[in-house]
Order: sequence, then structure tokens, then C-alpha cells
Amino acid sequence: MERSCKRILTIFTLPLFLLILPSVSSSSLLEEEEDPSTASAIISRFQQYLQINTSQPDPDYPHSTAFLLSQAQSISLQSQTIEFISKKPIVLLKWEGTQPHLPSILLNSHTDVVPVETHKWAHHPFKAHLDHHGNIYARGSQDMKCVGMQYLEAIRRLKASGFQPLRSVYLSFVPDEEIGGHDGAEKFAESDTFKDMNVGIVLDEGLASPDEHYRAFYGERCPWWLVVKATGAPGHGAKLYDNSAMENLFKSIESVRRFRAAQFDLVKAGFKAEGEVISVNMVFLKAGTPSPTGFVMNLQPSEAEAGFDIRVPPTADADSLEKRIAEEWAPASRNMTFQLGQFKQKASIEDKFGRPILTATDSSNPWWDLLEKAVKKANGKLGKPEIFPASTDARYFREMGLPAIGFSPMANTPILLHDHNEFLNQAEYLKGIDIYESIIKAYASYVPVTKDEVSRDEL
Repeated sequence: MERSCKRILTIFTLPLFLLILPSVSSSSLLEEEEDPSTASAIISRFQQYLQINTSQPDPDYPHSTAFLLSQAQSISLQSQTIEFISKKPIVLLKWEGTQPHLPSILLNSHTDVVPVETHKWAHHPFKAHLDHHGNIYARGSQDMKCVGMQYLEAIRRLKASGFQPLRSVYLSFVPDEEIGGHDGAEKFAESDTFKDMNVGIVLDEGLASPDEHYRAFYGERCPWWLVVKATGAPGHGAKLYDNSAMENLFKSIESVRRFRAAQFDLVKAGFKAEGEVISVNMVFLKAGTPSPTGFVMNLQPSEAEAGFDIRVPPTADADSLEKRIAEEWAPASRNMTFQLGQFKQKASIEDKFGRPILTATDSSNPWWDLLEKAVKKANGKLGKPEIFPASTDARYFREMGLPAIGFSPMANTPILLHDHNEFLNQAEYLKGIDIYESIIKAYASYVPVTKDEVSRDEL
């Protein structure tokens, strides 16, 4: 059901502020006008997108929206912008299929990126510097402006080749993924607009792969943000006594540490992948009585609290984890309380039908089989399917009961999302376009075999 929030629908017109998009050299522009299919023109467009500073907490959505709409116009895609929350636009593009009654394909990406510490970068994070090795340095080069532009470039090629999709293909560029996606993908997935699109499969972001195999994700760990608080009587800094706030909190921290170590040991030993275990990391510790020069040193505080970022895979026993939290990490017997979701709601590991939020990777899911074949056809190698170790917007579509696959075609690439000096090599970027061209063609051409057709084949 669509929420009762403001919704603005705008049919595409070329915004005036396209005139002040980040500049590129006149020679690049001339080359792009002459032949937009050349490698230099393709890389130039990628650099232009990267040069738009959409970092949180103040992303430049007007410029990114203008740029994306201009790209849609250049390849004759239907375009609109939607705002469920003011000044947080979703750019929705459509390539209509010849059989639009078939469930559609959704290629999702987010326009925002995480903040940067510019002085810690070798090259400016919003200049999209191309070095002599072919590496493009920019925030968003891996996460995930590369994917959004690769979608567009793949469609540009397919249209130029004369390919006509049977299924309609949508591209959504959503805001605010890096701060939870609640005003972007979540509202979009719950909307009547999305329902009317009749989506059958969603592609979203994945991760770079240090080896030659592309990584594909069929689920992801859900965030549980936990705050544990301990209370106790204040006491003199020299006094030893039981059940002080700090003593009780450290008992909990030690219990959490042992659990974390046991989970991490499973990964180190190779028994489980990172996305298959419950991760716990302490992210803050707050205690003490402030003084003008720091903290009062001879007073034991009456309150202390710690925050933990917990990531829970859909395969985990959620009830068992909550019991562990209540009985071991924050027991009331030690004057402790806990809150799940102090910063945001605890994410469910089940979809709206009560099933684990996982996309099938067997014969029951034709989209997975098509992905494997399309990657192979484009001379790529697909690794073993994984559970994404963090969270992406794909979860909002999986929660609706839809299959969603996380996939970013970046092989032989260090994982640098959210890191300093994030980069993607131009050769790997161009190869990724080949991969998406193959996938989109396969997905948009797919017609399921009916039972009658199977019966006739058996005769």
C-alpha cells in the first residue's frame, strides 16, 4: 500500500541546470557527439557522473537527476522523476517491451555515495582522475555509480544493434541508500507506481571480486542495531564492589566478544562465508562523569552504555539470538536494559509472506539460470552464490516477495567501497558493460515455457 506521503510525478523535460554540469574538455564533447560508442566517450560519461558530488549528508541530487535524464534522452528512454519525500528524487526510466504484459525487468542503483575525507585521498574524490594504469579514482566508482552507468551503456548498445525487448526494462536511480534507503527504495517498493510496473526480477548492487570470478548475491544480512545500558549506584573511584554500572557493562561486552570470536572463527576456518555468520561489532562506548578538564576520576558512574552493529543473515535463528541478548548480553538481573533499533527499526529476516528473505539459486528460479548463462556467454566467470555481508536496497524488493540478485561486474578488483582512494579500472568497467548487455538481452527476451509446450515436447 502506498504511504500517505507527498508524491510528485514529472514527465521528462531537459532541466536548465544541465548547463552547469561538471565540465569536460571540448575535445571529449566533440568525440562523444561524433561517436558515442567509442571507449573514450563511454569513459567520459562515467567520469561526468562521478564528478557530481552526491555524498551524504548533502547530496547534489538536482545535478545527478539532470545528468541521468539527459542520458535517457540521448537513447530515447521514457523518463520521469518521483519524489515521495521532497528533494529526494527517484529517476525512473523505461524501455518498453513488445510484450508489456510480461513481468518487467528492474535494474536498480542508488545515486548517493558515502562521505569522504578528501585529504586522505591520492586524487580528489570528485574529479574522477584517470591514471596511467587506467584506474578511475572517485567516490562511487565501485559503490555504485559504475553499475548505474553500465546499465545505460548496455542499453545504448542494444538499441544501436536494433534489439527489441519482449519485456519492458526499467531503470531506477534511487536516493539515500547510504543512510538506509527509507525515503528512496523502501517507499518506492511499497508504492502504487511500483505495483503498476509488474516487476518480475530485480538486479541491484554487489561487490568487487579480488579474483577472476564475479560475485552474485541472493540474500543479505539484516541490520540489528543494539544499545545495551547498565545502571548501578555511584561509588568512590577507589571502592571495590559488585554490580557497578561499568562492571556490569564490561561483563556484557566480554560475552559479546566471545560470541563474535566464535562466529569469526567459522569464517577464518573456511566453514562459512562472511555473509553466513552473525557479525557483531561494538561501535560506541559511553560512560563517565564529565568535568571541565575531561572526566571525574574518583567517581564510578551510575550509568554506562555500549552500541553494537549486528548483522543477521536470513538463515539465522532470530529467536535464539534475541534470547541470547536478553539472558546473556543484557540481563535484567544485572540491572541492564537493551534497545533494538535505537537508530532505525530492527530489520526483519522474513518477507511479507513469512519466508526467509532469500532469492532461490536453483532450477525453481529461471532468472538465476539466465544470469549464469549470460555471464558465461559474455566470457565472464560467476562464483558461488553468496549472502551479502551488509545491507542494500535489494532487501526492500525481496521483502515484497520478489527475486532480487545483487551483482556488480568487477573482477580482479580490490574491494574499496567506503574506503579512501576508491577506484575502478576502465578496462574492467568496459567489460562490465559487455556483461550487462548479455544479461539484459537474456532477461528481456525470456519467455517461460508453458506446461502445454512441455507436454508437446514429450510426445
